[in-house]
Amino acid sequence: MRLNSKQICEYTGGRVLVEPIDASKLACGITWDSRTVELDDLYVALPGEKVDGHDFVAAALRAGAAAALVQEAPDEATRLLASEMGAAVIEVSSTFAAVTDLARAWRGYLRGHIVGLTGSTGKTTTKNLVRDVVAASFSVAATQGNQNNELGVPKTLLSADPETEVVVVEMGMRGLGQIAELCEFVKPDMGLITNIGESHIELLGSRENIARAKAELIEALPSGTGCAFLNASDEFTPFVLECAEAQARSLGVWRYDGSAAEADETADAYATDVRLDDEGRPRFTLHVAGEEAACELNLRGLHNVHNACAAASVGARLGMDAATIASALAAAQPEAGRQHVIRARAGFTIVDDAYNANPDSMRASLAMFSSLATSGKRVAVLGDMGELGDYAVACHEGVGRAAAASGLDYLVCIGELSAHIARAAREAGMDADTVFETDSIPGVLGELDNLLEPGDTVLVKASHFMGLERVVGGLVN
Repeated sequence: MRLNSKQICEYTGGRVLVEPIDASKLACGITWDSRTVELDDLYVALPGEKVDGHDFVAAALRAGAAAALVQEAPDEATRLLASEMGAAVIEVSSTFAAVTDLARAWRGYLRGHIVGLTGSTGKTTTKNLVRDVVAASFSVAATQGNQNNELGVPKTLLSADPETEVVVVEMGMRGLGQIAELCEFVKPDMGLITNIGESHIELLGSRENIARAKAELIEALPSGTGCAFLNASDEFTPFVLECAEAQARSLGVWRYDGSAAEADETADAYATDVRLDDEGRPRFTLHVAGEEAACELNLRGLHNVHNACAAASVGARLGMDAATIASALAAAQPEAGRQHVIRARAGFTIVDDAYNANPDSMRASLAMFSSLATSGKRVAVLGDMGELGDYAVACHEGVGRAAAASGLDYLVCIGELSAHIARAAREAGMDADTVFETDSIPGVLGELDNLLEPGDTVLVKASHFMGLERVVGGLVN
C-alpha cells in the first residue's frame, strides 16, 4: 500500500481531523496492533469488547505511524502529538469497513495475478507452498500465517505493491456467501480449492453445502481468462465446476492429484513413485505440464503430496518448469504448530500439530505419525475438534477408530468431546490400559510425564481453542 491522507479519505469516506505536515506523505503499510507499527504505517484503531484500538493511537504515532484511522475522535493531547509527529488523523464511520474499502481501492492498482485459495483442510500449508514455488520466479505477496478472514484478506492485498507479480490470498469462511463477499474486492483471476471436507459442517449442514460455499471462489473468476486449480481426486470437483458454470464461462481448469497409490495421470500435475522417508517426509516424481522432476518435501505426511501438486500446478500455469518447481518445493519449511518436529532435551521427539484440527486433518496427521521411524513408543495427545455440530460425536468416534488403527502405543485424550475418541479407540481394539482421558493441560502433562522416555515420539493435535500449544511448551521445557 502506498496512499496519502487525501487518497485514504477519498477511498474510505473519511475526514481529516489532524492534517499531516506533508500532504504527499504516503502510508506504506497497515496494522491494527500498535506493538507492530513500523515507520510510515497506517494505524487502524479497531474497537473491541476487551481491547479498544483507540486507546493506543498515541503509542502508534510515537512508533512512527504516518497516519491513524479512527472512528472516535482522539483527545486533545493525542491530536497535539499527531501534529508534533507530522502525522494525519482521519475519522471514518467504521474502521472495520474502512480496511475493506482501502483494499477494494488498492486492488485497482495491482497489476499482477491474484490467486485466491480456499478449502476444508490444508489451506495455509498449500498457500505457503504456492508462495514458495512462485517466489522462485516472480515477486510475490501472500497471506501471513492464517490471516484469512474479513481483516486478514484485505490486509494481504494492501501488503502488495503495484509491481508485485503474484498475490496469494488465503480465504476462510464460516458460511455461504462469505467467500463471495471477499472475492467482490479481491477479484482473483486464479482460484485454488484444496479439498471439500467436514470443516464447518456445523454451520453448513452437509458437504454439498460446504462445496457450494467453496465454489464461490471459482464462480468469482473472470469468464474467458480465469483459471481454476482443483483436486482431481475430490469427489466434489465436478459439482464445483457445475456450480461455477466453468465450461459455459470458458474458465481454464487445471487438475492436480497427489494420491500416493492411484494418482490420475491425466491430471495437469500429479505424483508417482510416492514414498516416505524414516521421518515421514514424502519423496516422489513430480509430473507437471508434460515434464517431470524428482521432488523431496520437508513437510511430513502423504497428504502434503496433494498440497505440493496443487502448488506445482499454479507454478506451471505461470510458465515455470518442473525442475524449478521441485527445487522450490524441496526448500519449503513447515510452519510452527503444523507437524513441526521438535527434539526435546529429555530425549523424546514432539510432533507439534497443535495449531488446528478437523476430522480430515486428524486422520492425515495420524497416518503421518504412523509412518515415522521411532526407536521408542508412539504416543498421541488428541483434543476436541470444533464446529461439527450434530456431527461432533460421530466425527470424534471416527478419529478414535483411526487412532486405534494407526499403531499407537498410547493415546491421551483431553476434552469433553475427545472422550468419544477414547471410547471408540477402545471399542476398535486399543487396550483400555493404553488409553487415558483428562480434562486439563496439567492432566495431560502428568500422564506424559509417566509415559515418555528417551526415544519416544509424541503427537499433539486438536482444534486451536483447546490450547494444546501449552502441552508442547510444557514438553519442550
